[in-house]
Amino acid sequence: MKKYLLYSSILALALTGTVSFTSCESQLDIEQKGTTYEEQFYKTDADAEAALVAAYEGFMCNVVGRQPDIQGSLGIYTPHKLIMNMCGDDVYYASGNYGDHEDAGCLNEFRYDTDALVPKLMYSGLYSSVYTCNLVINKFANPDTPVKKRCVAEARVLRAYDYFLLANFWGTPPFVLHPLSAQDLPFNSDKDPENPMTHEQLIDWVASECEAAAADLDERKSKDDKDGAVKVTKGFANALAGKAYLFAGKYDQAKTALKKVIDSGKYALVPGDKYMDNFHIEGDGDEEKVFEINFEYNAGKGAWGGMIQRSSWMEANAMNWRAGNFVVSPQSVYSGIDGWGGLGVPQWFGDEFHENDGDSYRFKATLKHIDDAVYNMKYAKEKLNKMTPEQKKTSKEVGIKDQVQGLYGNSTWLAFKTVMRAADSDGKKYGDNIRLNNYLVMRYAEVLLNYAEACLQTGDPSEAKKYINMIQERAGSKTISSTVDMDVLKKEKSYELWMEGCRWFDIKRWKDATAINRIKNAGSDVPHLFDKLFRAPQPSDEKLHWEHGTEANSRFYTVSSHAAKDAGFTVGYQEGKHDYFPYPQTVKNMNPNLVQNPGW
Repeated sequence: MKKYLLYSSILALALTGTVSFTSCESQLDIEQKGTTYEEQFYKTDADAEAALVAAYEGFMCNVVGRQPDIQGSLGIYTPHKLIMNMCGDDVYYASGNYGDHEDAGCLNEFRYDTDALVPKLMYSGLYSSVYTCNLVINKFANPDTPVKKRCVAEARVLRAYDYFLLANFWGTPPFVLHPLSAQDLPFNSDKDPENPMTHEQLIDWVASECEAAAADLDERKSKDDKDGAVKVTKGFANALAGKAYLFAGKYDQAKTALKKVIDSGKYALVPGDKYMDNFHIEGDGDEEKVFEINFEYNAGKGAWGGMIQRSSWMEANAMNWRAGNFVVSPQSVYSGIDGWGGLGVPQWFGDEFHENDGDSYRFKATLKHIDDAVYNMKYAKEKLNKMTPEQKKTSKEVGIKDQVQGLYGNSTWLAFKTVMRAADSDGKKYGDNIRLNNYLVMRYAEVLLNYAEACLQTGDPSEAKKYINMIQERAGSKTISSTVDMDVLKKEKSYELWMEGCRWFDIKRWKDATAINRIKNAGSDVPHLFDKLFRAPQPSDEKLHWEHGTEANSRFYTVSSHAAKDAGFTVGYQEGKHDYFPYPQTVKNMNPNLVQNPGW
């Protein structure tokens, strides 16, 4: 597979522009040996390719990666994954206890403020990516070769994705189509005196920009073309255009754009027994990937810049089960590392998902019941593997030993989709917590479900049913719908795309009352999963729930907590305030033209 590495001095130019707001101007006057002056660059096809590589590098590190240590950094998780998922109703940010990994926990319970680190880094990262894309687009404003045209088109779509996120996170963020200087103070898009754009117009622009760029993009060669999965192609441009039109409520146009991806024949759902591979290194570049960011160690930048900052680094621990709270970690052989228990699953979600799917390929790849985890996974101690599940049920050699927290933020369903496989790591060359698998941006399954939604919204349920059934059948679900409507579509999308950055946006645009009520109660009912062999239920326990209904046939149980409320915090989603994130206070302090979002 072709790997996209950073070679030239173009990144030095890009990073200088990215951090010029905080760098000393005098430092820029120092002549640097071995570099190319800007006026000598941006001329040839090779220059265009090098500039595009820097744009991909900027997207990898600043949008979907850990981010460089420019303004402080989230060392244990990537901002993109948190901000895309943690405000949904289908997750808890769990960890060891309330207050642990607080930068993520405050998002999940809507306790964040204008100084919150995750939104601040995501805002900075997206505009850093916009900057490197703008360099390609503006420096080759009149491309005169097919190579230059393609490079500009790829940068346009990357930038469109950046603005799709910016618009959905911040509403009307500054709309900047050229590299800014340190003196530029852009307005909110709807208050720009030269080119005012509403939120709806920004989303429309994303769609039209992708469609305009598509003509100059390469098509993925075939379903087996791995290179075509790790760069911007016609398929991704049309998929993003269709998604933007869907969000804008322009369903006929969404259908047209998304159907181009389907009719291209360049993508397919992997077989059900390969479903889990989509989220691990074995599935990199497979036929279901519409776009993912290619991860490759850049030895020229060393371990830190060439690997750690390009990956999610300790996120592999953070989104793994909390090993230290078990007697023996049940996932250590499977995963190869110990986890910190950062991701929890609400009981209602696991129950509904399992009732819908049964033990489908999809369900088993996504969630795991505590019984299955403790009694059926392979342990590092061979003695435990020789025990039968029945023997383990009554043995204190396995189970959850922690008597204070149990597994904080966990129900009887454990997250499994996000747990690293041992094969995903670098073999502990630079620690045991670096995942080498690519970073997924969009799968073909999302294209099909977005297309099905557009069909339902345009009065074509039979066409929608065809593609919803395709998703269900591949999943191995016990539910194959004979009729479909928006309720069916919403459920299928929540199961199929769990933790893939869709749920929070969908809740907002659907205005789904049930989901909104759940997030209004975020932080008010956080579970602890306990093991009765180590901690018996206490009289003070709230909302005691036995895994199988009664104590007699259960070993594990959950109780409820609300530590943030007890500490005096206001928790839960507030309409009119949490629809968009606040602009970071540090940005507001530097830019008086930026008007804060409502409620902040």
